Amino acid sequence: MFTFEAEQDVYDIAGTEIGGQPGEHPTAMVGSIFYKGDPVLEDPKTGEFDETAAEEAIRKVEALSERTGNPAILDVIGDSPEALIKHVDFVAEVTDLPMFMDGPTPTIRSEAAKHVGEIGIQDQVIYNSIESSTKEADKEIEALANAGIKTAVLLSIDTRNLTLQGRFDALDKNLEMAEKAGVEQFLVDPAVIDIPDSGFAAKAIYEIKDRYGIPAGCSPHNEVIRWELNDPLSNHSKLLRQAVANAVIVMMGADFNLYGPLHGAPEMYEVISSTDAYVGYGAQMGERRQVSQDHPLYSIFRKG
Repeated sequence: MFTFEAEQDVYDIAGTEIGGQPGEHPTAMVGSIFYKGDPVLEDPKTGEFDETAAEEAIRKVEALSERTGNPAILDVIGDSPEALIKHVDFVAEVTDLPMFMDGPTPTIRSEAAKHVGEIGIQDQVIYNSIESSTKEADKEIEALANAGIKTAVLLSIDTRNLTLQGRFDALDKNLEMAEKAGVEQFLVDPAVIDIPDSGFAAKAIYEIKDRYGIPAGCSPHNEVIRWELNDPLSNHSKLLRQAVANAVIVMMGADFNLYGPLHGAPEMYEVISSTDAYVGYGAQMGERRQVSQDHPLYSIFRKG
């Protein structure tokens, strides 16, 4: 494998460790729930959903995490403040898993952040996401500071400059904004916005970790969606392309993987746990790096 030059930050987020050198900690798997089109969601605007089906989906992911060793994080989505608050409350009630609090606008996220601070679940929540270029950045800083949320995703991309330097510049601005908001733990997402962006995003993840030492990851699922729009796929072809897009970022050191809808978890856990096992073995044999006993290396190759 390889060793990043910078000292690596490792965060404990609601009992889940994220960060470090390749092989030290398994990739955290971030699956989306309550997105538009999610079978459990009944009304995107109000956030009404099938509670039984939602809890069942979460329990399945918890079981997959236990079996493979890959930590589970929920990407909890809401298309209105009312919906996001309702979804966050439900998840906090049924599981201790960390959650990305994910809304499409700063206003939605800020309202939900205020609620999170009021009910005291700041340590379970990862704000998704900070992007300093938004017009409502000041509003988000205030909401985060008042809520006491300590962990946030930094969406670090400049659409006018898609180079590595553009991503570094965006990250520097995001770090400044996050620190003003009182955020102490940063997860960097250099963004996947086009085809075949997972390859370049993987390189960006490597360079960010090598330069800053901050945990990083992205959403290869965004690429596969665009790919399929241009080139309709059979289920078999789609799954294979998803596997490659998701595995490549892990091979380059990603700490978390936004793999898409929660219902795709069984296939994506198989892909990433296998990739993690190879990375862990390479790091163990090549760099003599310590691999934790709950790492997929052991659940995949040693337990059958």
